[in-house]
Amino acid sequence: MASLYETDFYAWTQQQTQLLEQNLWEKLDLPHLVEELEDLGRRERQELRNRLSVLLGHLLKWQYQPEQQGNSWRATIREQRTQVQLVLSDNPSLKPYLAEALALAKPLYWRIAYQLGQDLAVQDTGLDYSTFPTDCPYTLAQILDQAFFPNF
Repeated sequence: MASLYETDFYAWTQQQTQLLEQNLWEKLDLPHLVEELEDLGRRERQELRNRLSVLLGHLLKWQYQPEQQGNSWRATIREQRTQVQLVLSDNPSLKPYLAEALALAKPLYWRIAYQLGQDLAVQDTGLDYSTFPTDCPYTLAQILDQAFFPNF
């Protein structure tokens, strides 16, 4: 027999909320609660990585296709910087993950953020992957600095 978690997720969340509010610990669906809490953490990290990827992609586009620079790209860079700051403001414990993004011993998680940025730049500019540096050419301070726009 399928559980409420499997058949109506929203109803399950409401049920679990009520059980928590009523301190009915023994009735909680602990395995699924643990799973959902882990997923929430992963989603926040993914949101940060996605914002960083879009930001990096647009910084690369700005630098490597200067003839296309315009208000749209400037607005996207500004928006993504603001979104990164908002994610970090809501989740201060993610700041170390952001710092790792540009460390020499980059974990796969953050190499992916730059690779996704490269993918975006390649798709939008038509330039070859070899045009862009293998590793992120910007410092963390530059990436987050609202006044920074890369030039050759």
